[in-house]
Amino acid sequence: METVIILVFVLGYLAITLEHNIKIDKLIPALVMMAISWALISLGIDNFTQWFDSATHNLMDNFGLLGHEEKMHMMEETLLHHLGKTSEILVFLLGAMTIVEIIDYFDGFSTIKSFIKTKSKRKILWIFGFLAFFLSAIIDNLTATIVLISILQKLIHDRDVRIWYAGLIIIAANAGGAWSPIGDVTTTMLWIGKKVTTGHLFVYLFLPSLVCMLVPTFIASLLPAFKGKIESEEDGNDKPKSKYSAIMLYLGLGGIVSVPIFKTVTHLPPYVGMMLALGVVAIFAEIYSNTKFSMSSHDSVESDAHSHHSPVHYSLSKIELPSILFFLGILMAVAALESLGILFGFAGTLQDTMPMLGTELHHGGVSDLVVLLLGVGSAVIDNVPLVAASLGMFTEPIDNELWHFIAYSAGTGGSMLIIGSAAGVVAMGMEKIDFFWYIKKISWLALLGFLAGAIVFMFTRTIF
Repeated sequence: METVIILVFVLGYLAITLEHNIKIDKLIPALVMMAISWALISLGIDNFTQWFDSATHNLMDNFGLLGHEEKMHMMEETLLHHLGKTSEILVFLLGAMTIVEIIDYFDGFSTIKSFIKTKSKRKILWIFGFLAFFLSAIIDNLTATIVLISILQKLIHDRDVRIWYAGLIIIAANAGGAWSPIGDVTTTMLWIGKKVTTGHLFVYLFLPSLVCMLVPTFIASLLPAFKGKIESEEDGNDKPKSKYSAIMLYLGLGGIVSVPIFKTVTHLPPYVGMMLALGVVAIFAEIYSNTKFSMSSHDSVESDAHSHHSPVHYSLSKIELPSILFFLGILMAVAALESLGILFGFAGTLQDTMPMLGTELHHGGVSDLVVLLLGVGSAVIDNVPLVAASLGMFTEPIDNELWHFIAYSAGTGGSMLIIGSAAGVVAMGMEKIDFFWYIKKISWLALLGFLAGAIVFMFTRTIF
């Protein structure tokens, strides 16, 4: 039965990658393989001998000794656990995307657009690269990607040019998220799991993460795609800014930045803080929307929407819901593999069979190659269950360099495929980026950055 479930996942994954060839939206195979995988688990529950308890990160070897009812109860509890964790991400994402759309409703991104005076493609690349790197460490790589691509859409009208920038933003955002405890889901897991501390995470990973961003950005800046200047569209149709545009921009971004602070103070999940931020931003949006401002820039459909709906309703209608459903499907499908202990077994097999290449980490004797392959694996399979498996596999103490290397590899390795990270999935949805275009144009840059950063990490750990 496990083989059949793996086959379902592989076929679903293949359908996602061939989205443009088979003319079926990627959310459909994602949802189908999620439902079929869990249905097969339910139907064959009595045939499974082990179960990965995600709540405690432990592999239950005595699962086969349980009765049918106990197994079904365990499966339902696990399914509910994964749905809860996935929903946390989706609700957080919905809140962030709604705030971004509210900012756009008031034309807030034109404020940032006005700060960027240069038309040089190369300079704009570096500006957005550093913005993504540092912003993702503050507000997490997912939200940073949403914000920066929204700004890009206002700044660069040619989509063929814009998707190049989006690809490099994914690399920079994932690199920036790796050295911050709130910058990426996996580093947050290690931080909450008391495997890393903020200070050591910065010391070990800031320089490798920076190199991981700088190398691809520098190489990309030499490519023909980033030569020349952005074509200006001074056609007189640029809409005038609302008088509240700057206020809503700073209020919206301030609300997003407040989320990690809220989490630190209250110890509540980030989505709670995001909902509070959305509520506060929405209050001001409703107040300002009742005040007259110029509507001349909006076409008749948008003008009608503005005049008959609140800013929040209008912003919610603009959210890319297919991306949310795709995210639900892919995460829950991976959760099915995790629950059967397949991912745990995969990581264990790597540990047992790979040669001890490179410097062994303290006491554990874990090969550098194993950790690097976990990073490559996170590009194919979601990095969250791989890190979850590593939490159960390795017993090294807090702030051992193993955990920092895992944080780096899992955080930045996902950039090698567009569906290998949350930032990539969101960018794919916002810009309709083709899976194979990303492989041909961006993946090799991400790989070079990943390897360069890993080499720097190996060097820096010998110092610290």
